[in-house]
Amino acid sequence: MTPAAATAPPTRAYRRLGVEERRAQLLGAALTLFAHRAPDEVSLDEVATVAGVSRPLVYRYFPGGRQQLYEAALRSAAEQLILCFGEPPTGPPTERVTRVLDRYLAFVDEHDTGFSALLRGGCVVETSRTSAIVDEVRRAAAEQILLHLGRGGEAPGPRLRMMVRTWIAAVEAASLIWLDEGKQPDAAELRDWLVDQLIVLLAATAATDADTASTVAALLPLENAAGPAGRLAQLLVPVLGEAAHLLPRAG
Repeated sequence: MTPAAATAPPTRAYRRLGVEERRAQLLGAALTLFAHRAPDEVSLDEVATVAGVSRPLVYRYFPGGRQQLYEAALRSAAEQLILCFGEPPTGPPTERVTRVLDRYLAFVDEHDTGFSALLRGGCVVETSRTSAIVDEVRRAAAEQILLHLGRGGEAPGPRLRMMVRTWIAAVEAASLIWLDEGKQPDAAELRDWLVDQLIVLLAATAATDADTASTVAALLPLENAAGPAGRLAQLLVPVLGEAAHLLPRAG
């Protein structure tokens, strides 16, 4: 959306809004611009135009200027992104993760340029505070995935926690590559591939880690043949058959 397309009628500047409502309006305008432009390319004048207010009014709410506004907008976006990972603890875990990724990739699609600038750290307004906000999203995402894996009430071992955080990093990296590649393959195909990666990482880690093995043993009865885990198992059987010569011979 271009600033011109989002410009409100001039009379909007004179609406009497409460403090929180006005602040939310300004953050919404900023997020609209930061979603499709690198933050250092967005001016306060543009934010004011999109919000339909005066530049001094923007400064009244954000006296720290663009830096303060960007950090507030980033915090708002981070809260939205964290919500993407929430899911009721019912149904097969891999189907829950599928829905999580649908929301996550929809967010990436909607905020493409801003998402890319944020995670690449190439923005001139990046600070330790903005980096901390991004890290908070990663940690919150990892905690939610552990919850979906049935480890919300019990502290996971270091291997399982590292595996989940590694997968979160892979999701981020894949999202950035997806944007670079013109959002190809389509989001549904990327989502399925990322779910497959989580399943395979769990299986590989369970092979050498008792804590992860017990987690996988508890998860398997919750899955079904028609879901992501069942689909992947059916696809892997022929592949694993080709590796039969690697197994020890009986006797």
